Amino acid sequence: MKFSDFNLDKTGDGLLPVIIQDATTLKVLMLGYMNEEAFGKSVETGLVTFWSRTRQALWTKGETSGNYLHVVDMWADCDGDTLLIKARPDGPTCHRGTTACFDTPEDEGFIRTLQAVVADRHARMPEGSYTTKLFIKGPKAIGKKVIEEAGEAVIEAVDGKRDRFVYEASDLIYHLLVLLESQGVSPAELEHELALRHR
Repeated sequence: MKFSDFNLDKTGDGLLPVIIQDATTLKVLMLGYMNEEAFGKSVETGLVTFWSRTRQALWTKGETSGNYLHVVDMWADCDGDTLLIKARPDGPTCHRGTTACFDTPEDEGFIRTLQAVVADRHARMPEGSYTTKLFIKGPKAIGKKVIEEAGEAVIEAVDGKRDRFVYEASDLIYHLLVLLESQGVSPAELEHELALRHR
């Protein structure tokens, strides 16, 4: 993908609107603008860099706060006049200290956030963590927990206890995420498989 591939006729100022989305949670984080130099620097360094219209200068997001946005993927829209960047944020994206510049619910996409936490626990194996203990016990023990939690969720569903069902189903999802991680399988792979079946 090259900056010259974009159609900037609509903007009139040579700037490309860029939407930043959390690559894990899929939460929309912010909107910024890039000129050709900012685009090139983002590609070269892997850190999202904008053109600040206020300061009339390049601005790498996080250069003062330390909350960098690491480029994971870049996608042009259908008209070639807007860029979507999926990024991994180092911290809050908004200057207010919030996750995003848009005040959408914080628990939106939390299962993906939880999946990232589980993956981090697997990578670091911190002492005293329940998730670490599950990984140490291995897939057979994790699988037993998945079966146990599935049974408990079904019992609560059959009994019509909605609150208890939500509680037990949440336990089931957590343990399933741990099992997926232990097998090196991501939720995205499940989404892909389900999408294939849907088609």
